[in-house]
Amino acid sequence: MGGVEDETEPPKKRPRVSGDFANGLSVVSSEPDSSGDIMAHPLPIEGDKEIVGSKGVIKRVEFVRIITQALYSLGYEKSGACLQEESGVLLQSPVVNLLIHQVLNGKWNESVATLKSIGLLDESIIKSASFLILEQKFFELLDDDKAMDALKTLRMEITPLSTNNARVHQLSQSILSPVKFVHVGSSNCSPIRTKSRAELLEELQKLLPPTLRVPDRRLEQLVEQALILQRDACMFHNSEDNEMSLYKDHQCGRDQIPSRTLQVLEAHKDEVWFLQFSHDGKYLASASNDWTAIIWEVDLHGDFSAKHKLFGHQSPVSYMSWSPDDSQILTCGVEENVRLWDVSSGECLHVYEKAGCGFVSCAWFPDGKSMCLGVNDKSICMWDLEGKELQCLKGQRIRKVSDLEVMNDGKQIIYTYRQASILLLDVEAKVERLIEEDQIITSFSLSRDNRFLLVNLWNQEIHLWNIQGEVKLVAKYKGHKRTRFLIRSCFGGLEEAFIASGSEDSQVHIWHRGTGDLIEALPGHSGIVNCVAWNPANSHMLASASDDHTIRIWGLNDLKMKHRGPANQCNGVHYCNRRGT
Repeated sequence: MGGVEDETEPPKKRPRVSGDFANGLSVVSSEPDSSGDIMAHPLPIEGDKEIVGSKGVIKRVEFVRIITQALYSLGYEKSGACLQEESGVLLQSPVVNLLIHQVLNGKWNESVATLKSIGLLDESIIKSASFLILEQKFFELLDDDKAMDALKTLRMEITPLSTNNARVHQLSQSILSPVKFVHVGSSNCSPIRTKSRAELLEELQKLLPPTLRVPDRRLEQLVEQALILQRDACMFHNSEDNEMSLYKDHQCGRDQIPSRTLQVLEAHKDEVWFLQFSHDGKYLASASNDWTAIIWEVDLHGDFSAKHKLFGHQSPVSYMSWSPDDSQILTCGVEENVRLWDVSSGECLHVYEKAGCGFVSCAWFPDGKSMCLGVNDKSICMWDLEGKELQCLKGQRIRKVSDLEVMNDGKQIIYTYRQASILLLDVEAKVERLIEEDQIITSFSLSRDNRFLLVNLWNQEIHLWNIQGEVKLVAKYKGHKRTRFLIRSCFGGLEEAFIASGSEDSQVHIWHRGTGDLIEALPGHSGIVNCVAWNPANSHMLASASDDHTIRIWGLNDLKMKHRGPANQCNGVHYCNRRGT
């Protein structure tokens, strides 16, 4: 077939947009198009649809405007102009561009007039934007030593807006004593200075609705939101790398969860009851029914070795707490004394005792200079490191305190005070909040960010409570076994996205915190798993303590395993997590 002559008229050139200003601010330019033949063969648009995408939820005009803004923010000004010309969709209306020109050129009265004709329906927004423009006019007049003109602007133009009267008063003070006047919200005491016009423009555009002005970097925000939602929905996401791709949906494999025994620690001679990693993840402390505690050191390769074995308690050690800087650790015997140890030397620095009583739990205050101790006489005592009692809480609201936590603000103490209740007490404000369960509470654990509390119950459930503001039950976890003994659970993994727990079935159970789904039940121990601890500095390292006298260190499933050297070199079987033979 022969060629057919195109008799249609070429499209009229639309105004181009030039992105000469910072932060994606754009103004219309009437310069002719210089793109040559780059637009000679545009892709066809099916009926110029108003809605795009398979789900029918994306408006074409909004979509194009957001893409255009993204091109400008990335520095692709010609591409942004071409997209506007080809699509017929302008990033900003001509009146918005006029306002931008007027502001940048200091045409203040014209700017206010344009603002009123821009189509804003909210009168308060018009007044707030007018205030910003006229305030800029006021300051520039002062900078030009035109104090009388500035005063006239304040009296005749700013004050009649009847908005932000406190600010108006401050502006009047700046005329009388400009050197002493400090900018509202300033963190320093420098005299007030006129903001740049570009900064004024940024403030103005924040007031404009998105129909007039697309929010800065909106496409980036939407893409980031999509990636974060995919990550949060990923059952096994547990990696700190940033290898999420826009080319495909994000989905991690099960291999991101520590599920293989890398090392078995066998230095204890009886049941191991309690575990806790140091805040920096470089040490693990274990407490046992053999009346000892052990500080294990974690080397750069993730190998554990016994640094110190702590002797001195005259009963099983059931509770421990690391100092905020990890240089010291408290150990608590069963209704016995509390001992303070130096982590570096293994020396016992102090023994804390109370006549006729024994301690059952311990925690540090965040200053590292004092501690909180649960006593079996139904009291909670605050002591300094020298053993001086600073305060003692006693009364109807305190029973036998089996678990104890001090929040990061140092003001709130969390403790069990009845069989089925936990009290969150603000010691300074004397304000109490209460978590009430309908089952006996056996233990609890506080998240690192102090937002959540994990509560183990008698009925083989673990409950997650949000304790920010009004306490609220947000999730339940089931699947582990607990019929007779105290079992402890913990938060762990990247951003503490997982829950791990011991169990009387000799397995370690792991749930996804958000969904509540049980994703792993790890066999390996030959006795009850009493306690678990997730390394806060390594999302791929988990430790478990058992009645079989051992501690198991769990890592990723794809790591190579071998037995290295005699047992006395590493306190048992070693499962190497280094590559090679």
